Amino acid sequence: MFLPTRPTSAEIDRFLANSADLSLSYEPVHILDAPNAHAPIHEAVATLGRGRNDFIRACDALRAWTQFDIGWVELHPRGASIDVGTNVAVLIRHLGFWSLNGCRVVYHVGDGETRFGYAYGTLQRMLRLAKNCSR
Repeated sequence: MFLPTRPTSAEIDRFLANSADLSLSYEPVHILDAPNAHAPIHEAVATLGRGRNDFIRACDALRAWTQFDIGWVELHPRGASIDVGTNVAVLIRHLGFWSLNGCRVVYHVGDGETRFGYAYGTLQRMLRLAKNCSR
């Protein structure tokens, strides 16, 4: 959803409430686990630290969604759970406008001891708006 001005907290809350039952904008979930994925998978690997303490710090940072703390992107609500099914709104400041995107945590990765992560997918908000506008 593109907006000319920054939405208020109440507008973001309403957006999240209205997005609660939307499906994902893509299929299938877990496509990376498919044995014969048809599209090439692009992967970047980087060492973030060494040892158990660095691993725990990295896991904690992911749990806190700190990947969105980059100045021009915000996650709502702050401190959202990473439980499967949790919906969040990603607010992005562009040059002269804002965008608001609904996302849902769809699965967790790893065992939490040696591997940790989670996947989240975009919701069909834009597709549904486009269908409503064309009627």
